[in-house]
Amino acid sequence: MNALPSVKLIDGKATAARVLAEVREQVQELRHGGVQPGLAVVLVGADAASQVYVRNKVLRAEEVGIRSLEHRLPTDTTQAHLLTLIDRLNRDPEVNGILVQLPLPTHIDEHRVLQAISPLKDVDGFHSENVGGLAQGRDVLTPCTPSGCMRLLRDACGELRGKHAVVVGRSNIVGKPMAALLLQADCTVTVVHSRSRDLPALCRQADILVAAVGKPRLIGADWLKPGAVVIDVGINRVDDGGHSRLVGDVDFAAALPQVAGITPVPGGVGPMTIAYLMKNTLLALDLQQQAAHQERTACLSPC
Repeated sequence: MNALPSVKLIDGKATAARVLAEVREQVQELRHGGVQPGLAVVLVGADAASQVYVRNKVLRAEEVGIRSLEHRLPTDTTQAHLLTLIDRLNRDPEVNGILVQLPLPTHIDEHRVLQAISPLKDVDGFHSENVGGLAQGRDVLTPCTPSGCMRLLRDACGELRGKHAVVVGRSNIVGKPMAALLLQADCTVTVVHSRSRDLPALCRQADILVAAVGKPRLIGADWLKPGAVVIDVGINRVDDGGHSRLVGDVDFAAALPQVAGITPVPGGVGPMTIAYLMKNTLLALDLQQQAAHQERTACLSPC
C-alpha cells in the first residue's frame, strides 16, 4: 500500500496575508499613476454580525490602500431610498466596487437590490450578468468565497486538471459558483446535496472535497478518500463542553490523520473571503477601464 502524503494544514490566514500583500502592491502602483480604487459598503440595519463583517471589510480596505466609503442606513430605510443610493454609487466614477451587506431587512427585496448594482461594480459577484458570465467561462466578477477557495486549492494541489472534485452544497453564494470555477480548472465535478442518494459514497470519490452546507461536523473521516484535499467552508457555532466555539462542516479532528490537506475552522476559508473582496475591487476597476476604452474606441470608429 502506498504511504499517504504528509498531512498539510491549509492556512487561510497566511494565504490571505499574501493575497492582501499582492493587492497592496497593485494599489500602490495605481496610486502612483493617480488612481485610487474605491469600495462602497452599504449596511442597512443593526445586525450585530453584519456590523462586525462590515468593520472588518473597511479595515482591510484601509490596510491595502483602497478608499472605503461606508453607508450605514437605519433598519426602516425604504427600498426606494436604497435603490436611489445604489444608482448614485453606480454613476460615481470614484466608486469601483459596491457591496450591500446581507441579510437585508425583510421589507426589502434582496434580489432587486443586488440586480440594481452595476455588473462591473458587483464585487460580490451576485448579479445575474456575472452569474451567467461565470457559467460561460467569461472574465467576470465572481463570488469572493469560492474564488478564495480556488486560491487555496491551487496553492495546496498545484495542477487541478483531471481531479475529481465533490462540492457538498448547492447554494448560489458558494456551491454553484464553486462548481463552475472547478469546471473552469478542468476538474471533473460532482455537486451533492440533501436529496443526493448515498452521500457518503459520493464524497468518498473526491480527490478534492468542498463542504458548504452549514451542518456542524456532518462529514466524518469515513466519508473521505485517503489523501483527499478538503476545503471546509462551513462556519457553525456549537456548544462544546459548556463553551461556545466555531466548527466546520467536516469533523476536523477525525479527518486530519487521513487527508493530504484540510482547512481549519476558524482560520481557513474565512480570511480568504475578505482578501478576495479586495482583489475583486481591483478587478472591477480593470473591467471598468476596459469598458471605458472600448466605448472611446467605438466613438472614434467611423459609422
